Amino acid sequence: MSLMQEIRAYPVPKRAVALWWFGQSGYIFKTPEGTLTSVDMYLTDSCRTLVPHMDMSRKVPVLIPPEELDVDIYTCTHNHQDHTDPFTVRGLRNKDTALFVGPHPSCEVYRAENVESSRIVPTWPSHTVEHRDVSMLGTFALPTDDTDLNHMGYIYSFGDGPMIYVTGDTDFSELLFSVEKQKPDIVITVINGGFNNLSHWEAAEVCGKVKPKLAIPCHYDMFPDNSIDPKQFRATLGLRAPDVRYQELEHGKPYLFEL
Repeated sequence: MSLMQEIRAYPVPKRAVALWWFGQSGYIFKTPEGTLTSVDMYLTDSCRTLVPHMDMSRKVPVLIPPEELDVDIYTCTHNHQDHTDPFTVRGLRNKDTALFVGPHPSCEVYRAENVESSRIVPTWPSHTVEHRDVSMLGTFALPTDDTDLNHMGYIYSFGDGPMIYVTGDTDFSELLFSVEKQKPDIVITVINGGFNNLSHWEAAEVCGKVKPKLAIPCHYDMFPDNSIDPKQFRATLGLRAPDVRYQELEHGKPYLFEL
């Protein structure tokens, strides 16, 4: 059985959500009703030669080839290629059944890769998109450079189950603290600190203000020249947000969170 088949078959109890991590900021979330939502799936090695004088070859194996990815909702946080990967979108076989959600530059990539316009839903901070039993609220993110000024995060709500806040790539701003009003149960945060992303120290400060039950680090594992040890985040989380539990996921392994 392929990993995609395992995900489709995985049982999720009521008031719970299952998570799978695919490296960098790529995740699949599964609801009790079986709806699959992905975010920032980077399933190729297309960034290898993207940045001159940097080693951007992928360190994490491609656990699901693009042509095998079968999700109901495909979301992206911004248009950097390791988040909205045109080569991943190009290889998808279920373009005619999935909903494609993202800021306008990501939607332009969807269109360029032959996703039907009726399947594309633009979104932005403070805007909510609902599909089946999933609600996606756009959140503020501070762009990290001028190649894309449309960064955002999401708060994913799964019926009466947990809420997950995904920061997306973002520089530090106190406006990130505003997510606390939504009371997310989980924060999935960038921690790499390079290229103006949150450092592990800043990510811990955000968690201390937002006050989730659980914090999951990401965006530290994929590229040789953009990596850090996530244990630094675990240590700073203990200092700046001692009531928030740390959870480091394994690539391709299910993690079940229950309320």
